[in-house]
Amino acid sequence: MNKQKIVVIGGGSGSFMVLSGLKKYPNVDLSAIVTMSDDGGSTGVLRDELGVLPPGDVRQCLVALSQSDKTLRELFNYRYGDGGLKGHSFGNIFLSTLEKITGGFDTAVVEASRILRIRGYVLPVTLKNTRLVASFKNGKEIIGEKNIELYKGGFSNIKKLYLKPRAELNPKIFKALKEADKIVISPGDLYTSLIPNFLVDGLSENVAKSKAKVIYPVNLMTELGQTDSFTAENYISELEKYVGKNAIKYAIFNTETPDQKLLKKYARFGEKPVELGDAEILPGVNFLKHKLLSHKVYKIDKNDKLGAERSLIRHDSDKLAKVIYEL
Repeated sequence: MNKQKIVVIGGGSGSFMVLSGLKKYPNVDLSAIVTMSDDGGSTGVLRDELGVLPPGDVRQCLVALSQSDKTLRELFNYRYGDGGLKGHSFGNIFLSTLEKITGGFDTAVVEASRILRIRGYVLPVTLKNTRLVASFKNGKEIIGEKNIELYKGGFSNIKKLYLKPRAELNPKIFKALKEADKIVISPGDLYTSLIPNFLVDGLSENVAKSKAKVIYPVNLMTELGQTDSFTAENYISELEKYVGKNAIKYAIFNTETPDQKLLKKYARFGEKPVELGDAEILPGVNFLKHKLLSHKVYKIDKNDKLGAERSLIRHDSDKLAKVIYEL
């Protein structure tokens, strides 16, 4: 049987979950295209103080694809709880130091891939040091993903998102997209994790040229300030403004209701399960409906202050990978 070539586009925990499930299939070749506009938390401090490219989302994808023992994977995800390194992840520091030693982030990722014995490739979407900029309808411009998330202007009032300076596609990505059988846009923060990938010059055009099936597993929950009251239709329509009209051919939608205790925790932030809405009338989109929730109890890292309570409802990586693989 020919190997399936699958490219996963996204960043952070969404890509981690998709990649963790797919790497268990022996006849799959995986490439992860990772967003490079993050500037919050440990990543933001390292960017500002060391002048490096953002390591956080890349680290998560490396760990997801790693075939090394559990201790090494846990080491890369370890977050310091006190002292001068408080809040920093070991893997972030490691990647930033490798970038300094090797002289380039691309080389650092290759070296880290070798050390972690990953299955597949982790490809930063761009190697340019760039920032996400949001231009709002009131004329205000906010620079930086972290600042955009904190701004109270509302994502519905964004007139335009762009990168400053403009960034070109990592050259290694052209081949991955050309040969891909499937392209998966992973679940994640719509405006600050997914869309920034498609602001890089060349990505949306090369996705459009690819003969691959473009698949989007729809987010499970709305997100306060970003996607309040969004339905599956809203997510897909908004994504396609940047990916390309009618680009998404398959949408994977969860039909399982989360535990009421967890829903109450999300409700405190005004967040709720994403509903279908009128998504099924979207032209050219095939909906695959499955029970996809993870029933694993997630322990929140007490040293990670970002979004701690709101990462409790997640896809089951194995169930989702099975749907993607069997498509």
